[in-house]
Amino acid sequence: MTDAHIKTDIRQYSQAALQEFFQQAGHPAFRGKQVFEWLWKKGATSFDDMSNLSKELRTYLSDHFTIPVIQEDKVQYSSDGTIKSRFRLHDGHLIESVLIPVPVDNRYTVCVSSQVGCSLTCSFCATGKMKRVRNLEPGEIYDQVKLVNQQSLDTFGHPLTNIVYMGMGEPLLAYRNVMASIERICSPDGLNMSPRRITVSTAGIAKMIRQLADDDVKFKLALSLHAADDIKRNEIMPINEQNSIEALMDALHYFYQKTRNAISYEYIAFRDFNDSLEDAALLARLCKRFPVKVNIIEYNPVEGVTLEKSPVDRIDAFARQLTKAGVMVTVRRSRGKDIDAACGQLANKG
Repeated sequence: MTDAHIKTDIRQYSQAALQEFFQQAGHPAFRGKQVFEWLWKKGATSFDDMSNLSKELRTYLSDHFTIPVIQEDKVQYSSDGTIKSRFRLHDGHLIESVLIPVPVDNRYTVCVSSQVGCSLTCSFCATGKMKRVRNLEPGEIYDQVKLVNQQSLDTFGHPLTNIVYMGMGEPLLAYRNVMASIERICSPDGLNMSPRRITVSTAGIAKMIRQLADDDVKFKLALSLHAADDIKRNEIMPINEQNSIEALMDALHYFYQKTRNAISYEYIAFRDFNDSLEDAALLARLCKRFPVKVNIIEYNPVEGVTLEKSPVDRIDAFARQLTKAGVMVTVRRSRGKDIDAACGQLANKG
């Protein structure tokens, strides 16, 4: 299964594959289950941690495998309690995760990355100005959750309550690894979190939204919509040219019909671009096809971007118009702006 001279990431293997490896190497198959639990349930970062294995077996494992865990590189603390962590990967690349505490609602959310950089070029997003280097491995996504969960416990005395795949990268372009990470996070052999506490956010890839439905996922889905007509959306999100709003609505309707999972629209309000009452009316029309909640987000400034944040009174008027039309609306005030940790600001700066 492995070449002794080429060490393989042991977290790439299923429990069954590990059991087979041990059997072929002349060891009892149950060792595979033990190692699997050490990796995912107990979060072992080295083979020396695996105390119920003999020293000889631990040496044997370290000769064949590596555990390329992510390492904390830098932590920044916002005045509003938000914490941004930069992590260094085994190959030297950097990613960021954000812990967003809302103690009054008993919510402690981690925003995780799924790619190094991003191949999409949304005009308002700092990550979109970075090139996509690679997808994160399932273990690297899992590590973000595990480490930020510990950070939440140490800082606030409370574990994570929610996970959002809204950090660096487009999750549906790292589909296999994102799905594998969620499986590990939700597994009783892993972090045992409920999929109902997880939201995957996409810029809108109709084919992959349908794939989520066919795979009968249990988590929530968020569409980064940001404009309710194709002309405006094409202007700020080039991906819309291949995935029109109509195509996305059809895919989301299919997703809802098959899964009945919660769907939300993320809508950043830009001054004099998408924040008029006419824009609100268009958005309200899109919300009639299936149950959906709209999160209106304050824009966070990104260097070199001419789009500006919509004034508070226009955002409030926009939200009132949607509410009047029977749409569920939340206005999300920005968190972590002072440390570039807010929506669209993740870019490994400093």
